Amino acid sequence: MTQTAETSASPGKQMLSEQVYARLRDAIMRGDYAPGTALKPQDLAREQGVSLAVVREALVRVVGDGLADRLHNRGFAVPAYSDQRWQEIAEARRTIEPVILRMSIERGDVDWEARVRAAHHRLVRTPVYEPEESKYYSEAWSEAHRGFHRTLLEGCENPVLLETFDRLWTASELTRRLSTHRNPGRDGADEHRRLEEAALGRDADTAAAILVRHLTLTADGLTEETST
Repeated sequence: MTQTAETSASPGKQMLSEQVYARLRDAIMRGDYAPGTALKPQDLAREQGVSLAVVREALVRVVGDGLADRLHNRGFAVPAYSDQRWQEIAEARRTIEPVILRMSIERGDVDWEARVRAAHHRLVRTPVYEPEESKYYSEAWSEAHRGFHRTLLEGCENPVLLETFDRLWTASELTRRLSTHRNPGRDGADEHRRLEEAALGRDADTAAAILVRHLTLTADGLTEETST
């Protein structure tokens, strides 16, 4: 499809951009692109069989997710792994998420409680690792994990805060996966259990403290390994 055709048919262009965005996002999350790898629009357009406009639109969305950097006069690239970057993301989450959790515990109703229980049950019942590669989290578990954490915060009833959580979660997902690979002995299940109990027990102070420690362990697991 030519660029002219895509421009004149905006719904088609939007669909193509969505497809390219999804492929890029999944490829980065799978590790198909090494940290620091340049994401060249011309190459991606040729590989995907779409226009530069479609690729650039998809890349901007990937940047917004925190899964790529926009470099000054140098295009786009997969973020390079660094302790500073991941600690900054962890600091942002430790600052924002406990505040949202406190609001959620204060405002959440009985339906929220039921959703939290269901999300935790799903997390517990979902296999953690891929059968073929036991050191990597399964996609199903990763989604259940995100669902549990997001459901805990949904009682805040503030969509802007939840959108902030979504962006930070995606930006930290590569960090969490790498941390899991490097720290397989961590008892995340117990951390989640205690987090659920404190939230449903309406103990905001304890829940916030558990969440801060939970996020800190994820970041520290990576930092300790990369510094050795």
